[in-house]
Amino acid sequence: MSLLVSNIRLPFDRPEEEAMAEARRLTGLRSEEIQAAVYRVSVDARRGHIARVYTVRLDAPWDEKAFAETLQMPFVRYKPDEKPTVPRGSKRLEHRPVVIGLGPAGLFAAYTLAKYGYAPLVLERGGALEERDRAVDTFWSGGALDTNCNIQFGEGGAGAYSDGKLTTRIGDPLCDTVLQTLAAHGAPSDIVKKAKPHVGTDILKNVVRTMRCAIIQNGGEVRFRTALTGVTLQNGVLRAVQAGGDAVPCERAVAAIGHSARDTFAVLHQNGVYFEPKAFSVGVRIEHLQSELDRALYGKYAGHPLLPPAEYNLSRRAGGRACYSFCMCPGGVVVAAQSEENTVVTNGMSYHARNGKNANAALAVSADPVDFADGTPFGGVALQRQIERAAYAQTGSYRAPCQRVGDFLAGRASVRAGEVRPSYPVGVQYGEAAASLPAFAQAMLRDSLPYFGRKIRGFDAADALLTGPETRTSSPVRMTRGDDLFSLSGAGLIPCGEGAGYAGGIMSAAVDGIRAAYRIMEEYAPVLE
Repeated sequence: MSLLVSNIRLPFDRPEEEAMAEARRLTGLRSEEIQAAVYRVSVDARRGHIARVYTVRLDAPWDEKAFAETLQMPFVRYKPDEKPTVPRGSKRLEHRPVVIGLGPAGLFAAYTLAKYGYAPLVLERGGALEERDRAVDTFWSGGALDTNCNIQFGEGGAGAYSDGKLTTRIGDPLCDTVLQTLAAHGAPSDIVKKAKPHVGTDILKNVVRTMRCAIIQNGGEVRFRTALTGVTLQNGVLRAVQAGGDAVPCERAVAAIGHSARDTFAVLHQNGVYFEPKAFSVGVRIEHLQSELDRALYGKYAGHPLLPPAEYNLSRRAGGRACYSFCMCPGGVVVAAQSEENTVVTNGMSYHARNGKNANAALAVSADPVDFADGTPFGGVALQRQIERAAYAQTGSYRAPCQRVGDFLAGRASVRAGEVRPSYPVGVQYGEAAASLPAFAQAMLRDSLPYFGRKIRGFDAADALLTGPETRTSSPVRMTRGDDLFSLSGAGLIPCGEGAGYAGGIMSAAVDGIRAAYRIMEEYAPVLE
């Protein structure tokens, strides 16, 4: 139990000890009475004044809740211990639980089950990270696309080739469990107190490998290159899953298949699993020079060694739609994220140091089921494919359409880049970056860029660069589940994570994976006893 003293603003170059001293002063507590530590810290560059904003944790040897109520200060609150109770059931499992997919949701579901003695079997359609890196490097170097082992599929999921951001708005106590688990397996220890923690793809890959080894050491099994090909539901109850040519008997399975497993969506639907369409977003990647973005947000302090590379979060609503920045990667690169042949898909990635020349982010426009209704749950999938194939047809290859912002706003095709050079590894073709998007998305992007330029100087600069399309912002379907987490189609199957439509990033997917594991654990006793 603790007191949290929030909104302590200090000049960015002041030591954190001053934040702890200020928390003591505000609450009137002497240093010998309490223990103080930084709980969260962020950088605020708004309004031309750069500050670090701290939340400080104070631990006192008395009734902290009563003390907080006595203070009646809006910036002081009581924080009870919120460590979730680890459930333990009593029924016996006839077969070990199965986890389908080893992205963030599947990884944390399997890790949790293994840690507490449930010996899960993990089925992953892609390869281990070593093999996956080779497949991605081959494709980015002009070789063949491996449709089962790429940016989307394989150990670590899509999150393994990203910025490794761990921000979320879900406010679940299990977020701390996720951060602590990642730190215990090789992530930077400071992620537990940063308001916007990130790991970076280079470090995150090693963390994933270490967690996979822990799953195996604790009795679990991981089968790579083993795609799910079906499930057996009898009288509304899960009996088995089909994978790798085998039927695997099981009473409980976590379906953490990711947002791009379109063939798996179709197979599960054919097997009677209930799906419904879900809103998602489509757009392009925008690139700026990181140095220019630093100047726009930090002013004269741009490049200061105590300041991180500048980042942003922008949004605009108009006409019932949203346009917003997504998956912002300071000092990162735009990557080729295809998982199907003859398509073009972009995403963003950065390393822990975030020291690349460009900053990039998705500029995404919301698409609702009414925009793609086709009488099936998979109209959104069809829209994604339509966009991705149209982009491929534009360039006649896996190169991505690319356009200067000035040309896009003027309605003309680009013939070259300006000051900002593209980072897309497969190569680009200059022309119209957003031409494959629906008309509503193109219009929203064109209207929103000047608006964002008024928020951040130079955001809509003529030489900023658009590369498209971005279509995999989130799943276009939901594998609907009930309050008990089971699929509406059958007890025992737990749809989980981004692919099931219940998460929106690494952190929320990981939390959903732990919740799925807990659902099994509250009903059944460990297998290894």
